[in-house]
Amino acid sequence: MTHLNAVSGSNVAIVVGAVLLLVRWARAGPGVAAVLCGLALVGFVILVRPSPSVVRAATMGAIGLAALAAGRPRAALPALSAAVAVLVLVDPELAGDAGFALSVLATGGLLLLAPRWRDALRRRGVPAGLAEALAVPAAAQLACGPVVAGISGTVSLVAVPANLLAVPAIAPATVLGVLAAAVSPLWPAGAEFAAWLASWPAWWLVTVARVGARLPAGMLPWPGGVPGALLLAGLTVALLLATRRPVVRRLVAVGTVAVIVGTLPVRILAGGWPPAGWVIVGCAVGQGDALVLPVAAGRAVVVDAGPEPSAVDGCLRRLGVREVSLLVVSHFHADHVGGVAGVFRGRRVVEVRTPGLAEPAAGRDLVAGAAAGAAVLGAAAAGWSYRAGGVELVALGPPYPLHGTRSDPNNNSLVLRATVAGVRILLAGDAETEEQRALLDRVPPDGLRAEVLKVAHHGSAYQDPAFLDAVRPAVAVVEVGVDNDYGHPSPSVLARLARGGVRVLRTDTDGDVAVVTGRHGLAVVTRGVAPGRR
Repeated sequence: MTHLNAVSGSNVAIVVGAVLLLVRWARAGPGVAAVLCGLALVGFVILVRPSPSVVRAATMGAIGLAALAAGRPRAALPALSAAVAVLVLVDPELAGDAGFALSVLATGGLLLLAPRWRDALRRRGVPAGLAEALAVPAAAQLACGPVVAGISGTVSLVAVPANLLAVPAIAPATVLGVLAAAVSPLWPAGAEFAAWLASWPAWWLVTVARVGARLPAGMLPWPGGVPGALLLAGLTVALLLATRRPVVRRLVAVGTVAVIVGTLPVRILAGGWPPAGWVIVGCAVGQGDALVLPVAAGRAVVVDAGPEPSAVDGCLRRLGVREVSLLVVSHFHADHVGGVAGVFRGRRVVEVRTPGLAEPAAGRDLVAGAAAGAAVLGAAAAGWSYRAGGVELVALGPPYPLHGTRSDPNNNSLVLRATVAGVRILLAGDAETEEQRALLDRVPPDGLRAEVLKVAHHGSAYQDPAFLDAVRPAVAVVEVGVDNDYGHPSPSVLARLARGGVRVLRTDTDGDVAVVTGRHGLAVVTRGVAPGRR
């Protein structure tokens, strides 16, 4: 249901559709309807500000509305194709933008599927307004499903029923909210009343989302990337073709119920992800770092945020993290802070700690912007400590500022020793040989000892062998992207760890990785890599 928080073509369709219904109720002609709907569309774009995503949403929504208003959805397909072509020519980067793909697919579902489903519901006695309210979001969700699965590597088992429960409240909440915003400069009392009315459908949306998010086994693992998207797309097309026959529809319905009833108890009992007793999870975010330490149910400490928001947000959602007690940024390179907005997405972040060296400036500004007004922001230095729930942190390095090294930002990374459920974990950031040697000189001999090591700098060759020997981990986690251009991780580093009997987990081959503790000591659990994840 997160799409309800984003400006999309469906938002435009709801607002302009409300105007269209009023025009039809007043029995105005097509010309008047077109003018008033156009004015409503322009006003909506101005109200929410004409950012690129809003302009794209307005384009997609306008095409869909024009098709529904004309009653000729097929005639709008050339218009949709032309709009897509023009937008891609103006901004070629849209060709690889998942948000743009979702907008186009949702509009396509609105044109091709929604009218048929609406008519089928009306033939079965469903009132016209309710039939359209059910058909439009269901068609858009079905069309967008493959891309969502490819991005997240999951298919929600509760999304369809949750969205169907939310459908009656979406249009009232949207229309009343826009109305309140539009009239507030002229009639504050009326705007307040409209906002109060909008609060009731909004309360229902929040309630449905909360209950749905807490249902056990609500998320089905699915192959990610292009293969997963193509697989779900193929199954969707096959299902649409097959269910044209009544007998097949009944068989599909019976089979679906049987599968859910048969697998749901297993999913609940198996526990799913995260595994019980986890002390650290390394998120598969591509060529970058994002690690999670459990504080309590729904709360965690996050160290670094990866290169882009959706990957770290997806990892935290899979772990059920609703509040980040502490976000630690080891240093300001983009592969560690590019996804910082994803950490803040839909969850409270209490505190943010950064290194003393505020370089590069772009990364520093990105973190400061994300934390502004939402979290306590401060720097950490050697000796800084933190405790929350079952997590204890101590900053070991850098023991002093290092300058003139091969990479000063890397060699001024915050190096943390964490203790979770009695397990010592060394988080080495991107520290290279210079900082590692400084730590060996300044930290007591047993100060670096840890059962789990987050290998520095994605397992690069810039490791001091004496540093690895001092840590002597049982498990090493390498955060690294598939087929990266840097040669990470270094075969020589992996070989040295293997000679020491270390179990090495790699996010490029294992996906999300977890270290767990139980009666028999440490164990590891992997979730599997999303194909094509970089």
